[in-house]
Amino acid sequence: MVKLTDEIKADMQKIRIFPFATSSPLGEPNVAPINMLILQEDNETIWVIDNFMQKTLDNVIKNPRASFYIWSPETVGAWQIKGTITVVSGGPDHEKAKDIAKARKEGSPAKTLLKMNITDVYSVKPGPTAGKKLM
Repeated sequence: MVKLTDEIKADMQKIRIFPFATSSPLGEPNVAPINMLILQEDNETIWVIDNFMQKTLDNVIKNPRASFYIWSPETVGAWQIKGTITVVSGGPDHEKAKDIAKARKEGSPAKTLLKMNITDVYSVKPGPTAGKKLM
């Protein structure tokens, strides 16, 4: 697994909505706006809380690869994060995700928890390093 650097973590905190990309087994792309995306303390796991997912959830059940990017005018860098998803629908992590969701927005159902193990980080900042695998 890949651990995010302090620079990437700092940029991540500046983002409210993350474009989260998945694909069906046949390659049909899907990008959804996600605001409940949380880096865990190990710096190599991302929690994505599913409140209203349909295509995204269906895609990761059938094809567990996903990606999102970190960029805004306020960030220092521009990063693409890729990983493998495990869907969790019960147990202590899911209960913790429910608590996080309710604290952020009352009434959030937190139907499932998508646990993303980070496998790759790419630079997507314009210039000579665009597309370069960093980790």
